[in-house]
Amino acid sequence: MSTHDLYTNAPDGAVWDVPAAGAARFSWDYDDGRDRLLALYQKGKDKQWDGATRIDWDLEVDPYDPLGTPDEALDLHGTRHWAKLSEKDRGELRRHYSSWQFSQFLHGEQGAMICAARIVESVPDLDAKFYSATQTMDEARHAEIYGRFLHEKVGMLYPIDDNLKGLLDDTLRDSRWDMPYLGMQVLIEGLALAAFGMIRDTTDKPLPKQILAYVMQDEARHVAFGRMALRDHYRQLSDAELREREEFVIEGCHLMRDRLRATDVLVNFGVARKEAEELTERSEFLRLFRKLLFSRIVPCVKDIGLWGPRLQKAYLDMGVFDLGDSNLDLLMAQDEEVAERLDAERFAAEERDRAAEVTAAIEAGSRAADPE
Repeated sequence: MSTHDLYTNAPDGAVWDVPAAGAARFSWDYDDGRDRLLALYQKGKDKQWDGATRIDWDLEVDPYDPLGTPDEALDLHGTRHWAKLSEKDRGELRRHYSSWQFSQFLHGEQGAMICAARIVESVPDLDAKFYSATQTMDEARHAEIYGRFLHEKVGMLYPIDDNLKGLLDDTLRDSRWDMPYLGMQVLIEGLALAAFGMIRDTTDKPLPKQILAYVMQDEARHVAFGRMALRDHYRQLSDAELREREEFVIEGCHLMRDRLRATDVLVNFGVARKEAEELTERSEFLRLFRKLLFSRIVPCVKDIGLWGPRLQKAYLDMGVFDLGDSNLDLLMAQDEEVAERLDAERFAAEERDRAAEVTAAIEAGSRAADPE
């Protein structure tokens, strides 16, 4: 079935054209490179995986409760609208919420793939081009996986959120080569990791847990790459150039904190948009998500050297300034460990099942050979 047949409402046009700006840069220095980035490039090659085989697509998913979402986590719960919904309607509401969330993941991953390809084209250093090439493949795999989950398991998609689209547009239109790093690797990837991690750590459904754990394992490398490349570059910029990038970060953080909400889901259930925005704003899920969102972004921004007075004041006003001292390396290490532990548990179980099958086959053969 065509993806367009699965959208809740039609996206704007079949293709979104974003005019490209900036230069494509070639490097003729093939011998030298930063050891840290080359090591990350090697890790990116070593950690490639196939979403068609590493993920157990035979696991069943209830499209009306794909993530095991409790009633209390739904924005309509406890309102006059909730009382009017039948059990079937409430299942449909869960389906819409899961569709909206994973659709934004899907669209964001396509944006990440395009940004990574843009970095390959525009970054001046060959070691960064090498790593970005592996990230482009990672992001293609992520988009493939989220698209398959939505097509085969949920059967519904939402168009890209206008605010996510705006942030992607600002990131891609900028001619400066570091802006796809800053917009994608720091802001959008930080947003994605917060959302991925919140669902990964709360869902009891094995298929989405697998998907999110394995995607986050890749994203840990991507964040490390952005930090390395931008930290080196921003040491060379003037105060005026740093202030421009800090303004971009402030605007992006306000947008993600205040505007990225699943109000379209409630509107599709007959709630007026103004009331939908108010209900979403009171959501406990949104409050927790915002806290997690900044736990990924603020320490990364500080680490790469964007920590001027205006940016610090913005984070103080948002109540997230203290998160600048969070241990981002520990968070990334934990993301990798979750995926490795999940692999170990899954494959150990498969080995046990296989051993039991072999033992049963041997015993059956023995009984057949010795009927007495």
